[in-house]
Amino acid sequence: MKSCREVHRLVIAAQDRELGLTERFSMRLHLMICTTCRRFDAQIDLMRQAFRRFPGE
Repeated sequence: MKSCREVHRLVIAAQDRELGLTERFSMRLHLMICTTCRRFDAQIDLMRQAFRRFPGE
């Protein structure tokens, strides 16, 4: 199983690129078990949504 640090990197990487099947599976498995990483994932998603709504210059 991936460590929290590895999952955090995958969560961030998923914002920039499509994860491979193995990466996606291991990340999802860890997120099912780890509450802290689920919160981190939700926070990253919230920030991404906020930046999309922020008007560009």
